[in-house]
Amino acid sequence: MTSYDLNPPDFAALVTLIHQWAQQLGFQDLGITDTDLGQHGEHLNQWLDAGHHADMDYMGKHGSKRYQPQQLVPGTLRVISVRMDYQPENDTKKEVLTNPESAYIARYTLGRDYHKLIRKRLASLAKRIDAALEGYDYRAFVDSAPVLERALAEKAGLGWIGKNTMLIHPKAGSFFFLGEIFTTAPLPIDAPFSKHHCGSCSACMDLCPTDAFPSPHVLDARRCISYLTIENPGAIPLHLRSLMGNRVFGCDDCQLVCPWNKFSKPSQEPDFRPRHQLDNSTLASLFLWSEEQFLEKTTGSAIRRAGYTGWLRNLAVGLGNAPSTIPVTEALRQRQYHSNDLVREHTQWALQQHGIVS
Repeated sequence: MTSYDLNPPDFAALVTLIHQWAQQLGFQDLGITDTDLGQHGEHLNQWLDAGHHADMDYMGKHGSKRYQPQQLVPGTLRVISVRMDYQPENDTKKEVLTNPESAYIARYTLGRDYHKLIRKRLASLAKRIDAALEGYDYRAFVDSAPVLERALAEKAGLGWIGKNTMLIHPKAGSFFFLGEIFTTAPLPIDAPFSKHHCGSCSACMDLCPTDAFPSPHVLDARRCISYLTIENPGAIPLHLRSLMGNRVFGCDDCQLVCPWNKFSKPSQEPDFRPRHQLDNSTLASLFLWSEEQFLEKTTGSAIRRAGYTGWLRNLAVGLGNAPSTIPVTEALRQRQYHSNDLVREHTQWALQQHGIVS
């Protein structure tokens, strides 16, 4: 590794180098902020008190550590926030979403799991900083610890938190991952992104398939398709199934309708390229995967989070909402007596949607 002599420390010069290193490591943007998250902690607690987290108890498990970084990692003075775009090149997401026999899978999950890739890049960035500025501690996070990453990114100048609760950048939309490095180094901080550009637009709220936004900047996970298909371990509520359409793992609707995403740029990262044609597969073909096929084709993928049972449950709902074609009904018939109660119940519901009673 190249050595940089910054003794005595020239923090401004180091920040310039940090931006260069981040770009070399594949990050599209970087900002630095302090640990004061102001009212974000209050907003989180109100959200938890309202029960909007569903059964994601881990959201409140760590108390104030989630919005006070210096409690999570004692001694933290600064948080380095980074952005990495993930949207696939030449993506046909709108075409897939409007074809009721196709399976729509959230675009961030089509390639390899981003956690390991970004964490490794952040670790490399931290090592470079440490080599240039010894005597300080660094710790990297990628959606794997109690961190309010969007609040930190907004304060670091990487965008604003939109009405759909996503971080939005006026030149990059919202199809990107975030990551953080907590450090004890007193680096110069960037100006926060203080102006919100959603204006009077409410497309994300108005067009949410399950009406999961009770108010601007508030997401009710109990109605959110991403929660229902990924985090939810049980049955999908009956009154929401028909609203889910063909969305079988996550949902991008609140991003797809956001006018700022016309500025989103395709990712050049090979690991984020779709694998196994998951960007454009039929519901029926995916529903007939054996557990061995599921494990093989989702190796290193975030889709593993739902598990094979959750995968079949989600696909059964999608098939219940699909047209009554021969591939759709025959796929469902093959699973109507599945040994798993959750899969069997959702499959039989889907068959009933097609007028087929077992």
